[in-house]
Parts: sequence; C-alpha cells; structure tokens
Amino acid sequence: MSASPDAVRIAAVGDVHMGPDIRGRYRPALAALPDDADLLLVAGDLTQHGLVEEAEVFAEEFADLGVPVVTVLGNHDYHADLELKIRKVLCDAGITVLEGEGVVIPTPAGDVGVAGAKGFCLGFSGRRASYFGEPQMKAFTGHGQHSAELLRKAFQGLDAPVRVGLTHFSPVVDTLSGEPPEIWAFLGNYLLGDAIDEAGADLAIHGHAHAGVEKGITPGGVPVRNVAQPVIHTAYRVYDVVPGGAR
Repeated sequence: MSASPDAVRIAAVGDVHMGPDIRGRYRPALAALPDDADLLLVAGDLTQHGLVEEAEVFAEEFADLGVPVVTVLGNHDYHADLELKIRKVLCDAGITVLEGEGVVIPTPAGDVGVAGAKGFCLGFSGRRASYFGEPQMKAFTGHGQHSAELLRKAFQGLDAPVRVGLTHFSPVVDTLSGEPPEIWAFLGNYLLGDAIDEAGADLAIHGHAHAGVEKGITPGGVPVRNVAQPVIHTAYRVYDVVPGGAR
C-alpha cells in the first residue's frame, strides 16, 4: 500500500552488527530504500564488538543511500571503548549520530525531528533498579536516569511537525515480550518512555531486544517499534507517520 501524500515514510532497523565477515552482504538489500522511504533510522548495535574496522564496514554499507541516515550507538558499539572513533567514522561518511541531540530532517512530506540517545538499563514498574545502597548500584541506576535526561535534552527545541524518539534500549516493556522477564531490566528503561511521552512524540524506535516483538505503546499512547533486525526479519521496516502518530 502506498503512503498517504501527507505521511512521512520512515524506514528503520537496528542491531545489524556489521563486520568484515559480512562486508557487502547488506548493501544490496538497501537498493530500493529511496523508493520506499524518506529517511532511515538505525537503532544502535551497528557493530559486533565495537571495533573501528566494523564501523567502517557499516559506513560502507549505509552511507550514500539516497536518503538521510540517522543513528544512535548501541551497547555493542561501546564494548571496546572506541565509541568516539566509531562516531567519527560514521560522521565522516555523512551519517548523523545522535547522543542527547536532535536533528531536523527535511522530507517531501515535511520536516521530521529525530531525538536520539542510546539509553541504558534500569527496568520497569515492579522490576527496576533503585538509587539505594552500594556506590556500584547507585552508579548503575544513576546512569540509567542520566540516559533518560539525555533523551529529554534531545527533544528540547526540536521544532518539526513529526517528531521521533530514537534509542537503542527499549522505552516500554511491551516490545520485550519473548525475552526472559529476568533480563527486562537490562533491556530497557521506563524513564525513556516518560521522556517520549513528555515530548509528545509521534513515534518511538528502538532495538536491542532480539527476542522481543515489534509493536508496543507508551503509557501516553505513543506507538513504539522494536526494529532489531532479528525481530523484523528484513533489511528495514517502513512506517508512515503523520503529525499525531504512526499509521
């Protein structure tokens, strides 16, 4: 079905885990992207082990696709403590990388504002970490809280008729169904969902939960989509979005 003329076509995928061993395999699946979508969002875990050479493969596969590409990093991209070098590789290739920042992308259907942050663990109602006890526990919880503040910051001043929250960690528990409940606290963070609701976003995109499900919703009614590649089983999924929500 073709998109409505007033709808922005947002393609999204996450957890592609690129590396030299799969160089050249993903690019052909992106050939039709300019016909399908107005922009592409990538929800983190671009690499396998957070190595620069893996980021270079991602850049080779995802740069110059004919549409703007906007991404956040994921936990895998931080593994080797090379996230700043990875970011530079991507930015040099013309790919926008967000962490506590927002960007407005012009499209034929109107501007799209993307607020991006990786996010972090914390959990959800009844299964969340608390800022109490040992310094290590406070550091863990505090980082989860800080990650949500970064997303709030990214939405501030983001003036566009369609606004999207892009994270790696999940903002809701809905899309984690299929993952063991014991690890939900390590897959998402309810404060990310709060930030998305407070901003009045039209759509939220995330990855990370490989065994989860695609569709969820925030407490405030914002559609959430888990676009981890093992979940959507395709090179990308396209969502038609108009001001007020995804279709």
